[in-house]
Amino acid sequence: MEKNIKNRTIHRLKILEGQIRGLQKMIEKEKYCIDIIHQSLAAKQALSSIEDLILENHLSTYVIEQIKAGKKLKSAKEILEIYKLSKKK
Repeated sequence: MEKNIKNRTIHRLKILEGQIRGLQKMIEKEKYCIDIIHQSLAAKQALSSIEDLILENHLSTYVIEQIKAGKKLKSAKEILEIYKLSKKK
C-alpha cells in the first residue's frame, strides 16, 4: 500500500472509531433520535471515504501491475465486481 494512502486511511479509521464510540454513548444516554441518525450518517460517510482511499490505492498499484502483466480482464472483473457491490448499498 502506498505510504501516503496508508497513513490517510489509518487516520480516517481512527476518526471513524471515535464516531462509532460516540454513537454508542449517544444510544446509551438515549439522546435525540435525529442526532443519532446524523452521527450515523457521518460514520457512513467516513467509511465510504476509507473505501475510496483503498480503491485509489488498488487502482494506482495493483491494477497497473495486472495490466502490465497482461491480466487486463482480471482487473476489469475486480473493478466491475466492486462497482456492482457499491450499487447495492
